[in-house]
This record gives sequence, C-alpha cells and structure tokens, in this order.
Amino acid sequence: MTDTYGGVHAALVTPMTPEEAVDYPALYRLVHDLIDQGVQGLVPLGSTGEYYALDDEEREAVVTTTVAAAAGRVPVWVGANAGSTRDVIRYCRQAQGLGAAGVMLAAPYYSLPSPDELWEHFRAVSQAVDISIMLYNYPGRTGVDMTPELVERLAELDNIRYVKESSGDVTRVSEIIRRCGDRMTVFCGCDSLALESFLLGAAGWVGGVVNVLPREHVELFELAAKRGDWPAARQLYYRILPALALMESGKYTQRVKAGCQLMGRPVGPPRRPLRPLSDEEFEALAVVLRPFQP
Repeated sequence: MTDTYGGVHAALVTPMTPEEAVDYPALYRLVHDLIDQGVQGLVPLGSTGEYYALDDEEREAVVTTTVAAAAGRVPVWVGANAGSTRDVIRYCRQAQGLGAAGVMLAAPYYSLPSPDELWEHFRAVSQAVDISIMLYNYPGRTGVDMTPELVERLAELDNIRYVKESSGDVTRVSEIIRRCGDRMTVFCGCDSLALESFLLGAAGWVGGVVNVLPREHVELFELAAKRGDWPAARQLYYRILPALALMESGKYTQRVKAGCQLMGRPVGPPRRPLRPLSDEEFEALAVVLRPFQP
C-alpha cells in the first residue's frame, strides 16, 4: 500500500428522521458541510454512526451516499464491523466495491477473541481485500484490547497500516510508533487526549465530535501536528476541551447528535434503544457549545 492518510476524519453520525428512518439527504448535506469546513476524511458506520442498529440495506446505502457526496475529495473509511470473520470480509469487499479508500475494523464483538484468534481474523480479512485497513482499538466497547504487541504483529500484514487508538491510554501512541515506526500511522481516538496524542506523534484524528465542531478540530490539528505551534494549540485545546470531555462522559452518540442540532446541522435522534438527551442534559450541552454557535 502506497497511500498515506492523516488529518482530521469525521466519525460520521447516521442522520435519522423523527421516525428513526435513515435520512440520506441529510447525510449527503452533512458530508458536503464537513468537507467545506476542512475535514480531511470520513468514517461512516463507526460507533458514532450506529452501525450496530442498521440492517444490511441501510449500511450499503449509507456507504453509497457518503462516497457519492465525498466525490473523491477526501478518503472514505467504512466501518465494516461484525461478529464473525465471514461477515467482516463480506462488508469489507462491499466497501471496496463501492469505492471506499479503506475500512476501519475493531475486534469482533461479544466473542472475546484471543490475540492469536485476532491475528488469524485480520490475516483473513487482509487477504480478502486490496484497500487499506485501519485497526480500531476500543476495548471499552468490544471487550478486547489490541495491545501494542498485537498491533506490531498485525503491521506485518500488507494493508494494515493505520490504527485508531481509543483505549484511553495515551502512552499507547508512542509505544506503537516505537514498535512499528513508519509501518503504522496512529490516529487519535480519544477526543480529550488529542493534544497529548499529537505531541507523541499521532498523525490523524478520528472523532465523532468532528460532526459538531469540524473547523475547531481541523485548526487544532494544523496548529499542533502540522505547525508545531504548541502555545496556540494549547489555547484552542483548552477552549474546546469542556465540550470534548462532556461528550466522552457518557451518552456519546446522543450528545453528538444533539450537538449537531445546536450547531445548525440537524441530524435527528438516535435509533432505539438509545434515546435523545433529557432537557437538562441538552441544556448542559448547549452551555458548553454556546461559545461556538453561529
């Protein structure tokens, strides 16, 4: 694989109508808006995108809509996650056929595979597709921790060259880079550890709050990772940190969708079993986002 990606990637929400049908026109508009704001990549069907609540037809339509709206301007990484290797391969092949630049893959959920089982899983997936693979280490959701040792081993596979590190341990960034060198590009996956991750060498950021504050995310990345202007980066980081921390305190998807509404990008409610924020929770979010509202 020769392509090297970095920068701010939006873990896209999946817009819904009030009746919880996928709102594809709203998704199309959201993609255009985020790209206009400077976002450098898109990740549909991740955790924030509620992939687990969508059926196969909806998943395919979300990818088709995102790729069409992006129109080659930024890479599209498709969350192709499932509980079995067979289904992950099927979703990955579909993503490749629909024009995705890559796929983002967490450990298969619920079954709690061992490191050796994960190695076999990712080797099978890697052999099945030609596009780039971004590992997604999120033990808080999957119950499985892809350690730096395992990431180093997986970096031996030809098209596994990226990892979104969401364990909450910022030292993982430097440990993966130390072990893998230029064989693995690390993306920050913990919003409230973004600046620390950039300092340690993270070359990208995949985040759900990008849907809410895209321009601020891009500016922070440029200041820190590109220009090395750490005083200015710290000043901006401390300004947006209350919003990042509140989002990560719980009800992440619900807060991101409510934040989009507050920022003039209405994307509807989450799909049940998730429910919209209470009035009190919505007001608390409005308070931290008020300095950024148009």
